[in-house]
Amino acid sequence: MNELLFENLNCSEEVLKAVKDMGFEKATPVQSETIPLILEGKDVVGQAQTGTGKTAAFGIPAVDLVSIENNKPQALILCPTRELALQVSEELYKIGKYKRGLKVQSVFGGQSIDRQISALRKGVHIIIGTPGRVMDHIRRKTLKLADLKMLILDEADEMLNMGFREDIEEIMSFIETEERQTLLFSATMPKPILNIINKYQKDPEIIKITRTKLSTPNITQKYIECRESEKFEALSRLIDIKVPKLSIVFCNTKRKVDEVTAELQTRGYSADKIHGDMKQTLRLAVINKFKEGTIKILVATDVAARGLDIDDVDYVFNLDVPEHEEYYVHRIGRTGRAGREGTAYSFVTPRTFFRLRDIMKYTKNTVEKCSVPTVKDIEEKKTNDFITEIKSIMEAGKMGKYINMVEKLQEEGLDAMDLAAALLKKELHMPELKDIKGVKPVKYGDTGASAGMVRMFLNIGKKHRVRPGDIVGSITDNSSISGSLIGDIDILEAFSFVEIPEQHAHAVLLSMKNNKIKGIKIVMEPAKGKKSRSGGSNRQSNDRDSRGNRGSRGNRSERLN
Repeated sequence: MNELLFENLNCSEEVLKAVKDMGFEKATPVQSETIPLILEGKDVVGQAQTGTGKTAAFGIPAVDLVSIENNKPQALILCPTRELALQVSEELYKIGKYKRGLKVQSVFGGQSIDRQISALRKGVHIIIGTPGRVMDHIRRKTLKLADLKMLILDEADEMLNMGFREDIEEIMSFIETEERQTLLFSATMPKPILNIINKYQKDPEIIKITRTKLSTPNITQKYIECRESEKFEALSRLIDIKVPKLSIVFCNTKRKVDEVTAELQTRGYSADKIHGDMKQTLRLAVINKFKEGTIKILVATDVAARGLDIDDVDYVFNLDVPEHEEYYVHRIGRTGRAGREGTAYSFVTPRTFFRLRDIMKYTKNTVEKCSVPTVKDIEEKKTNDFITEIKSIMEAGKMGKYINMVEKLQEEGLDAMDLAAALLKKELHMPELKDIKGVKPVKYGDTGASAGMVRMFLNIGKKHRVRPGDIVGSITDNSSISGSLIGDIDILEAFSFVEIPEQHAHAVLLSMKNNKIKGIKIVMEPAKGKKSRSGGSNRQSNDRDSRGNRGSRGNRSERLN
């Protein structure tokens, strides 16, 4: 099916105005196929990959169908992680921008539950949350679903993969079956998903959107891992080393665009900006200067750069990793056009590394890690470029006027060698460059984990009625890690072990501090290696694995039970 204009999808004027502000004119295939069906009140199953516009596919009709006069929850959106719940919330705020009185509330772990309760008591129309926290509110009777008309399961396969099936079914038991419209969006359709469709949906319309593999033969994709505070310095060094003819720097927010543009201009770079708060005439003027080469660096947000087609862009810099995989595809597609070669650099912090992983999975491409140019690299580059320029001037001749000036200075007692050195120093003077320390990973030593993973000890086990889904749910609710990245889980009688990717281990440890699972305060720490665990005296001293009780292995199939 071809993409349709939003105005052809029977959306309200308020939503159309908001969508236009977001920079969209045409609906994506999943939006074109599902929005009309949802607005008709039909149950829908949307099978589509992340980054294809699924949030707006259910968010637009959810906003349109809500009755503002009824100050009670009418739509509930369940998401597997707090990061996704927050992302969906932000999207719905934008979609509902012009629907006066609309109240949207996100509920997930790691956020003050008292603040959530206060917001719910004041009245909310749309709830977005993770299954665990939604279930918590239902049990506390702070969330009542008597008026609910629409239930949406976003990334349903991921939720089941993380062990949330029981919570989802319990939540569904609180909703009147006949009145409920159920929407399910999922990248894959495993058997547990089909079971939910058959059990809880009424003659659903099944929409399957196939995505072609991203083809970028002319674009080299690289990433640099650094701290947030080091991004601008790293960007400056890359620009100095690569000397792009034209380049685009992408930021996730308008404020960041303003700050980065100001810093680039202060350092003497030929840079300007475009973002949504600028008038269209001013944006077009900046784009025209960029096309003409008057401006060498364009700093932009995703929305402002949508539809930007300029053939000579040789570098794209993702100063922020985009929040949506489709945005990444759009960004890097601004280079490598018309058969030319192009390069895309992404600046990744430990907190945003998971987004890069999702991008690689989505695009089915590998993004190569590279290092930041050193101070010595920059100095050598500038010196070599200057010497090449001087040689070119000498070869061209016509220097009589300047030779006379040098001879006159020599007559005044100045040494020619000192004079040349002084001129070089003046021309090549470079400001003091900050030292980029980069991100130094914490060394955990031998924890008994598989390659690339860290095995973590948890002070809860079978006797606390803990399931793999409880552990996975708590980790994903309180950190930005995706459940699909979590490795094996061993649940023993009094304690458990879970494997976390090494690059996320420190962030997970920090996020789990002072949290609870099943009402028990969590102690999480790196496990001892098998040798050191055999005779130690701390919490992990007795390696109970050796007693033959291997506990519950948290593999993917068992998490679905």
